[in-house]
Amino acid sequence: MSRETDRSGAATDGAPPVRESAGATPPAHDWNSPQQRARLRQRHARNRRMKWLGLGAILLAAGMLALLVVSLLATGLPAFTQTRVTLDVKLDARRVNPQDMRRGKWRQIVRDALLDTLPPEYRKGSMKRKVQKILSRAAALELRDHVMDNPRLIGQTIRYPLLASDPFDQYYKGVIPAWIGEGEKRKFNPKLVNEKVLAAFEQLKAQGRVSAPFNWALFFNPDSRYPEYAGLAGAIVGSFLTLLVCFVISFPVGIAAAIYLEEFAPRNRITDLIEVNINNLAAVPSVVFGLLGLALFLGWFGLPRSAPLVGGMVLSLMTLPTIIIAARAALKAVPPSIREAALGIGASHHQMVLHHVLPAAMPGILTGAIIGMAQALGETAPLLLVGMNAFIPDVSNMGLTAPATVLPTQIYSWADSPERGFVSRTAAAILVLLGFLLVMNAVAIWLRQRYSRKW
Repeated sequence: MSRETDRSGAATDGAPPVRESAGATPPAHDWNSPQQRARLRQRHARNRRMKWLGLGAILLAAGMLALLVVSLLATGLPAFTQTRVTLDVKLDARRVNPQDMRRGKWRQIVRDALLDTLPPEYRKGSMKRKVQKILSRAAALELRDHVMDNPRLIGQTIRYPLLASDPFDQYYKGVIPAWIGEGEKRKFNPKLVNEKVLAAFEQLKAQGRVSAPFNWALFFNPDSRYPEYAGLAGAIVGSFLTLLVCFVISFPVGIAAAIYLEEFAPRNRITDLIEVNINNLAAVPSVVFGLLGLALFLGWFGLPRSAPLVGGMVLSLMTLPTIIIAARAALKAVPPSIREAALGIGASHHQMVLHHVLPAAMPGILTGAIIGMAQALGETAPLLLVGMNAFIPDVSNMGLTAPATVLPTQIYSWADSPERGFVSRTAAAILVLLGFLLVMNAVAIWLRQRYSRKW
């Protein structure tokens, strides 16, 4: 005899189905019941809400990041070009002694080159002094350095692009206007001296002498009190030296500590306490390490202040926990079969670690080390406490024990300067710092993708 089933799947053996009463509760496994359908709709609604909340959080974070980048680009892009006024400069041998070119009358040479280009009315009275404010006071220093590198130019007339002063540089780029206010309150911008000086600058523009080429000096010039001449060379060299010291100390020490804790240390309360403290140190604010470096390296050991050696040692203390944690995670990721195979062919414990486990874990260790170094590159507070904000007008004498500065403290110093030109240079320095961080993280990602192994 055939067996029949009802909607719920139960066998009926040919018997007629039993009708449920109107007030009876349907079985819990009946997914077509109104209660189960309502519960299912609630679950789907919660899933959709969670999905949209997560997507909204991602979009909010991306929007804030885009706002930050756009703001930095809008403020910092003008610093990547520099306004220059190209003039015919007479390098009279009577004003420049080839034997002592530093004492030459460079300001007079620059002034005469400017006045020779303008109408005679600018040579009279106070106008002669005011019109010189079109050019930067650092223009004479830049011309001097150029002639010192090319002494054969003495006695010739050369066409040279001289630095424009910061107000006229900002005006040419459209950052500041010539007139401030509207209606009866409208007045001339005092930063541009007066209308007649601005008219002289407009004449130079009409003659095709004013241009704004790419500002290579931003990367190759040292710091200066003139914003149009200031550059990041000192900060870049100081950051390199500081990170070099940090890497030399933290990388081998961090790997050695990770290998000992993961491969050789016994499992007891002491090692558990060490592991807990390492994890806690990774979350300690960076300013605490700065205070430690100030008390230990400067106060107790008497090391030189503002030196990359001290800054690198402070940063190495800060990055050690990160490198140790990353190295231990990379060592744990190596399969036990690698260890067992090495020991099975007669390798000792330290040979197994150094010849087999460590090379397999090295991509992950390098990734963690680079991320830790990138974190150290952006730190400001610990370096300010050990004085890594020195004014560096010349990079030729920089060394591990000489006064230096780094990119974060250079940004901090420029942000505190009152000149309008340092505003754009501060944003440009932040963009340069972000560029270095992106490059370091890209290298870490490339190393992980290039040398990682799937076990």
